[in-house]
Amino acid sequence: MIWASGWRLASAVSNAGGLGLIGAGSMYPDVLREHIQKCKQATENPFGVNVPMLYPNLEEILQIIIEEGVKIVFTSAGNPKTYTQFLKEKGITVVHVVSSLKFALKAQDAGVDAVVAEGFEAGGHNGRDETTTLALIPMVKEKISIPLISAGGIATGAAMFAVMALGANGVQVGSRFVASEEASSHPIFKQRVVEAKEGDTQLTLKELAPVRLLKNKFYEDVNALYSKGTTIEELQTLLGRARAKKGMFEGDMEEGELEIGQVSGLIHDIKPAAVIVDQMISEFKAAQQIMQNVQL
Repeated sequence: MIWASGWRLASAVSNAGGLGLIGAGSMYPDVLREHIQKCKQATENPFGVNVPMLYPNLEEILQIIIEEGVKIVFTSAGNPKTYTQFLKEKGITVVHVVSSLKFALKAQDAGVDAVVAEGFEAGGHNGRDETTTLALIPMVKEKISIPLISAGGIATGAAMFAVMALGANGVQVGSRFVASEEASSHPIFKQRVVEAKEGDTQLTLKELAPVRLLKNKFYEDVNALYSKGTTIEELQTLLGRARAKKGMFEGDMEEGELEIGQVSGLIHDIKPAAVIVDQMISEFKAAQQIMQNVQL
């Protein structure tokens, strides 16, 4: 959710009854502080910050989170042992995002309060194992004893019902909120998400950091390198810096990296975040009712 989830989206989701998350991965420390302060002004409800641990200025970012009194941190893309106990000693609830059972167990051993198990369908940076949400959730549920949050391919209340039937205690939703009015994503990118069809996304760049994105000129340039036989150095040169910002935030649909999940094929409109939350809850209750009426 980098370049998509700032204070406007996070506060809107929290005000609607969810847990809004500020995506710190696209923010310099001073920008993150501004977003946290504005989010506190915009909602009286809890919200959290997602912190990818591979980014620079990590210690400064965590210090800002502590200074601003944020009580919930979702960590990702790194070793949860590094900062989990440090954050918990500050009274912060720590949730770690994983893409496999192996890393879910490592996160539990590190003392996190919950894990987000994210399937292969998810947008953005993803796991190398390509385990789908439908397979991942029950495998993780079988082995861990802490709360389990499901992510990857969840944009409807019916999908929320399905993963909770498999053992999840809750869900994390990304792609659906990219196509929300409050998301900071560029309007052109939001429209591309709405227009996406089945098969329009692909997981690529596994040698660097696997990422699921919409197919465009940049994706075809990556494919061309693979077709001729490429090296990590060539891929790094092509990727360069700020590809995601160029696409998702600045609206360059040809040269930008357009990170979004497979479920974009089910997203057909741009709505206020509160409407999305309400609709998912209504769909969840409808799915629940349908299953209660099923005759076995």
